[in-house]
Amino acid sequence: MSTTNAYLSVRGIDVDVIYKDIKHLHIGVYPPLGRVRIAAPMRLDDDQVRLAVIQRLAWIKRQRDKLRAAERQSEREMVTGESHYIWGIRRRLTVIERPGREHVEIDGARLLLYTPLGTSADKRRECLDHWYREQLRQVIPDLISKWERELGVSVPQWTIRRMKTKWGSCNRETRHLWFNVELAKKHPDCLEYIIVHEMMHYFERHHDERFTALMDRHLPDWRQRRDRLNEAPLGHEQW
Repeated sequence: MSTTNAYLSVRGIDVDVIYKDIKHLHIGVYPPLGRVRIAAPMRLDDDQVRLAVIQRLAWIKRQRDKLRAAERQSEREMVTGESHYIWGIRRRLTVIERPGREHVEIDGARLLLYTPLGTSADKRRECLDHWYREQLRQVIPDLISKWERELGVSVPQWTIRRMKTKWGSCNRETRHLWFNVELAKKHPDCLEYIIVHEMMHYFERHHDERFTALMDRHLPDWRQRRDRLNEAPLGHEQW
């Protein structure tokens, strides 16, 4: 079956489109962050697909809300035995209660969380979140420098924050980039993909043919990286 891929942005929602030899258009919203994928008949063009997305916008937003609710419900209790991911590798959490400052270490297949006796689950989560941010801060500068040289641009400011529906974002006016803290749980190739993706918005605002061509030229395997990013678990599974 012949197929053609497109990458659209509709009212702030990124949409992956696959044009196939099919009769009807199908829209899906997928975890973890509500990625929208469309299978569309070859006879339709991008504008017709955009219209279909607009017509189903309320449904798409409801599905995204359900995914976010499910994510909140699956939040871990931060106790020994749970699994958490770092750079795409699942590690077993071991909580060690002892006097002193909270901190996190990697020990083989284990993720060690040192915490004072009686520390709440929220405080433990806060400690782990801080550690994830530090992991990103250690690697993002070198990746940005690499791609500043490759693309001939400069990134004046970047920030790590928790985002509900995006892995990253770019303000074209200030050139400020934001990265989702959850990227620390993913394979490093995924982080580099997001960095390149957001920097590419310096050249093109929309996810149109020019944007896709730029990505193809500078990061030829970006689609594989994107799929790896969106299909990997967020790390809330129990062992």
